[in-house]
Amino acid sequence: MSPDGPAPEPSPARPRVVLVDDIAALRVALPALLPGLDFVAVHADAESFLAERPVADLALLDLKLSNASQPDAAQGLELVQLVVAAGYRVCLYSQEERRFVLAACIAAGASGLVSKSDPVDVVAATVARVLAGEVVLPDGLAGLAETLVRRGNLRLLSPRQRELLAGRARGKTYAEIAGELYLSESTLRGYWADLSAVVAEHLQSTSAADIEQAMGLAPGDLLWPRTAPGRRP
Repeated sequence: MSPDGPAPEPSPARPRVVLVDDIAALRVALPALLPGLDFVAVHADAESFLAERPVADLALLDLKLSNASQPDAAQGLELVQLVVAAGYRVCLYSQEERRFVLAACIAAGASGLVSKSDPVDVVAATVARVLAGEVVLPDGLAGLAETLVRRGNLRLLSPRQRELLAGRARGKTYAEIAGELYLSESTLRGYWADLSAVVAEHLQSTSAADIEQAMGLAPGDLLWPRTAPGRRP
């Protein structure tokens, strides 16, 4: 002990994050906007990121990385598969809204998605949930998941989870659903976290053919990962 009293507690280590985005200004701005995260590396493409292989707790990826200066950069589903296979936990940071694209990325092993249009506090909260091991499904997948439930493709949901899913698929807020079901919002958020994990596991273990049949799509219509997601650290 020093004469001035006990030594201060060491600051907890910040989660280590790699950002992969082709927009140079964002690669500078986002680390400054999220001081609670330790951005150990920033890259414009997955190829340079995976060549370096920095130690990190999370890879924060944009889905669209191909542009005039890097026309052959991996992107989309291929990008997610490459980074997951390298052993990284993945959170998407993208403007992508097409539900089948998002579903395929979750099936490929992505643990969540945050929109680039979201406020900084929402981005920070979503990243924190993914880092804590939660699967954070984008709202756009609620309607797809409900359709899979109604058509018998997804069965492992409790009655409460089904009610919550139906409400979220129709754009209702947690407050609105809580009032209808006489449950607290925190309880519903817990249900949603469990439901998201079930949906993600289902997407990761279901073939493209089964999803296509359930959704009434023609064979080969759906872009879907061909291999199981890699192990996460």
